[in-house]
Amino acid sequence: MSVTYYVALPFLKTEDGVAAGQAQEMPSASAAIRRAELMSRDPLNAGALAFRRTGNPNSGDFGEPSILKSFGDVPNTLDES
Repeated sequence: MSVTYYVALPFLKTEDGVAAGQAQEMPSASAAIRRAELMSRDPLNAGALAFRRTGNPNSGDFGEPSILKSFGDVPNTLDES
């Protein structure tokens, strides 16, 4: 059984640049994008992005995350965070 998760992820300002904050799972791609945009407006955050990831939660097999939209100062890929 394959499931797609939609996530909004803020990036916090740090002395060394940015660091991933607390991710929030959302019910849809559009909700994740809206939440990421709101997160990016928080003055403590450097930016935020919305992504999706599909896989099988029973087996733990998941594909690579796919960035839906980014806002502000965030890594180009999730591997960089």
